[in-house]
Amino acid sequence: MVCQRHYPELESVPCASFEDVFATVEAGEASLAMIPIDNSLAGRVADIHHFLPESNLHIIAEHYLRIRFHLLGLPGAHLDEIRTVHSHVHALGQCRNIIREHGFTPVVSGDTAGAAREVIEAGDPTMAAISPPLAASIYGLDVLATDIEDADHNTTRFVVLSPDFIQAPADNGPVVTSFIFNVRNLPAALYKALGGFATNGVNMTKLESYMVDGKFTATQFLAEVDGHPDQPGLKRALEELAFFTTDVKLLGVYPADPARF
Repeated sequence: MVCQRHYPELESVPCASFEDVFATVEAGEASLAMIPIDNSLAGRVADIHHFLPESNLHIIAEHYLRIRFHLLGLPGAHLDEIRTVHSHVHALGQCRNIIREHGFTPVVSGDTAGAAREVIEAGDPTMAAISPPLAASIYGLDVLATDIEDADHNTTRFVVLSPDFIQAPADNGPVVTSFIFNVRNLPAALYKALGGFATNGVNMTKLESYMVDGKFTATQFLAEVDGHPDQPGLKRALEELAFFTTDVKLLGVYPADPARF
């Protein structure tokens, strides 16, 4: 749905997993990838941090989407018949209230649209899917309950990835810069690495840590800041960052979605 909204001229290519999404674009079978990276209720989307550093793709845009989920069942099915609900793990986490209220058994699927397909293919009236409204019309399912997400401000942030490193201009509206880095194994290294952003007046909007290769002693950070690397303040901050870190990699410099503000 988010692909159709922002890139109606392009054909959407569904993939079974995030790994397949990256592989499809890197193999030249698709020109762009669009993946969810954060959700206002469930937090960061799992596994994305594994693929971003190792891929040859770059973030060129971001889009925020208000998420609406419906409970979908076979034609003629009734809500009181449902025993299991299928969906992506994050969608299940965003609809805990209805699952708990009705005593449904959650079953993890690869994605929300795929869950709807599983229901129609299984032909089991006790199965339902937590999916976007569009999936009901695509797969011919009945809507058993509408807007079942736990909060009406449920929003997911998507990023668009390209094999080409396309930087947004510095003088055409707000810009976001995303990058990853490893800190040196020194006392106060992270504190010193980030100090340059404060002293140069750069607003850091995200800082997340991840274990590297399953080691507790090796930590990688994903960061996002407001601004363009060509702007003096951010340029100085990145220079200071490089002094105290290793393996700094720029993931993208792209226009900030208006929904940020």
